[in-house]
Amino acid sequence: MADQQLPIPAEQQLNIELTEEMADGTYANLAIITHSFAEFVMDYVNVMPNMPKAKVKARIVMTPQHAKRLMKALIENVKRFEGQYGVIKDQETPALPFAFNGPAGQA
Repeated sequence: MADQQLPIPAEQQLNIELTEEMADGTYANLAIITHSFAEFVMDYVNVMPNMPKAKVKARIVMTPQHAKRLMKALIENVKRFEGQYGVIKDQETPALPFAFNGPAGQA
């Protein structure tokens, strides 16, 4: 039996706006995740080869409940991606000697 989605009544629909500036997105190849009892803080960084310094390009702060929903959504989407395009091969992650000079993710 195929998954069927019921139509969402108009009064329950959420209108999400994507500005031109945000539509381009921001590339990141490193995520630094910290947490406190009340929130998860995810800093997204673009680390360039042979560059000793990198800046945080985006910071997302969310509740632990939303972080868990994000994790489940990522797991589901990776499964769908791999079903369509094949298994994503893990690459050995090089050890990055870096210092994170920003505020701690505490509430």
